Amino acid sequence: MTVTFVVAIAVLLGLLLFLYNEVRRSPGPAKWRKRLRIVFAAIVLFIAGAVFWGFLIEPGRLVIREQTIQIGNWPQALDGLRIAVLSDIHVDNWFITEKKLRTIVERTNQRQPELIVILGDYIAGDGRTKARVEPEVFAPVLKDLRAPLGVYSVLGNHDWWYSGAKVRKALEQNGIKVLEDQSAKVDARGTSFWLVGLADLWTRPQRIADTVATVPEGQPLIALTHNPDIFPNLPQRVPLLLAGHTHGGQVRFPIIGPVVESSKYGWVHGHLFANNHHLFITTGIGTSIIPVRFGLPPEIVILTLKSGSQN
Repeated sequence: MTVTFVVAIAVLLGLLLFLYNEVRRSPGPAKWRKRLRIVFAAIVLFIAGAVFWGFLIEPGRLVIREQTIQIGNWPQALDGLRIAVLSDIHVDNWFITEKKLRTIVERTNQRQPELIVILGDYIAGDGRTKARVEPEVFAPVLKDLRAPLGVYSVLGNHDWWYSGAKVRKALEQNGIKVLEDQSAKVDARGTSFWLVGLADLWTRPQRIADTVATVPEGQPLIALTHNPDIFPNLPQRVPLLLAGHTHGGQVRFPIIGPVVESSKYGWVHGHLFANNHHLFITTGIGTSIIPVRFGLPPEIVILTLKSGSQN
């Protein structure tokens, strides 16, 4: 990582020096040649700068994103409930090292959320197995996450392609409850609500209606899953679904938008309200397949739920 960074800096400085010299250089009789060299150098410098940022800077960043969602039938007693949402950590010994993971834990705890949810894909993506970090290594770090209402998780496609059972065992041994087509009652502020963990769409059988039915009628609930494309299949009683998986497209250019959309519906990040359901997709923290992010920095989301009209 250090050698790559130094080489990249050297290349950028060389291009800057070349461009500077071309600007200062006397054009002579063939002014168009100088202009052509300057334009070419500027284009190469821009591309090199974008590559440098996307591969070496932005994947290593970490931002805190504040998001508020109003839910019409959300209990007044739970108004202002603050949930930290993490997803797609992809621990890989490259950008998401054990040290970086500790930083993620510390930054999350500093925001003092009442509840923490992690929406799957702890394991590094395919093609990066040499950088993979085992669950027995990263789970004890995540054990330090602190929230009075607990830390809950679902598993993602990369977790199951590796070993969902192994990932789940390591997490639960370190105090993180995994909900795999399961629900859990959460007591808070003198009342309660339910978390419903729905299995990953790409790798597991879907039992959405049956899982939601385990929650008593009339009880407030929040659904958790990895892949947002289950959203159209939610029972009417589910007001909010939290998801990850998309990385926001991982690379997003101005005007053009995201380069890759892993949702067949084009849902890549942010808040959507449709058919009386809310969907929130976080862009996550790590990278998959190619270790690049551009225009989509890794994020910890602090989600505040408000009682009020739908929007």
